[in-house]
Amino acid sequence: MTTSESDKWTLYGQTFQSRLLIGSALYPSPAIMREAITASGAEIVTVSLRRQSPEQGGGESFWRQLKEMNKTLLPNTAGCHSVKEAVTLGQMSRELFETDWLKLEVVGDDYNLQPDPFGTVEAAEKLVKLGFKVFPYCTDDLVLCQRLRDVGCQVLMPWGSPIGTGRGLMNPYNLQTIRERIPELPLIVDAGIGKPSHAVQALELGYDGILLNTAIAQAGNPVMMAGAFRDAVNAGRQAALAGAMPERQTASPSTPTLGMPFWHQQ
Repeated sequence: MTTSESDKWTLYGQTFQSRLLIGSALYPSPAIMREAITASGAEIVTVSLRRQSPEQGGGESFWRQLKEMNKTLLPNTAGCHSVKEAVTLGQMSRELFETDWLKLEVVGDDYNLQPDPFGTVEAAEKLVKLGFKVFPYCTDDLVLCQRLRDVGCQVLMPWGSPIGTGRGLMNPYNLQTIRERIPELPLIVDAGIGKPSHAVQALELGYDGILLNTAIAQAGNPVMMAGAFRDAVNAGRQAALAGAMPERQTASPSTPTLGMPFWHQQ
């Protein structure tokens, strides 16, 4: 059994094999969305309630296709600008999808879609008290992540860079600090991932998974890119488990005695 097959992880009591969470928006067609999700190996798919207007019957075919894929759905509160909006949309999602899982997003700035740190903590606290299992999308701020943990979030999702930019991990130091200071919770890099190499880097830092959408949906070949990300996440995870060699300031020859074959050395 390979590492990727045996190395499972748990989110709010549910166990998964894939460490890639994938979005369901922006694909060229519903058929390509289905193929890409399948190729990614992802078991958790995020869905946006606000953009599909399910309460008005919108996106009925879209929802049906997702349900037929038998994936774990993670509804989100994308587009919400206030605590009240996010809590209301969360309650709607629980009723419609019969799940208490919720990806919490509270927009603080419309230019770069940065999450509102104050609103996110307040909304998370309210939703936890209402029985939700909250997956908060936040910036790579250690203190913010600690506050979200303290109000009851059992999973944290700091960004790599602003959503949809594809710039990768802009502040690896911040992300590594969060990992080191909050070792007890699953951590997922959410937003800004643009290339499979970014996913490898996130897993190598010790993050448990990544969540992305645009990098696959807007690729030239979404299905092929989904497979590339599947392999990248597995490679990054295996590298983290294996343990990388220490970095050095000076060169160190791989053959200690230069010019002499290793089998001649004493």
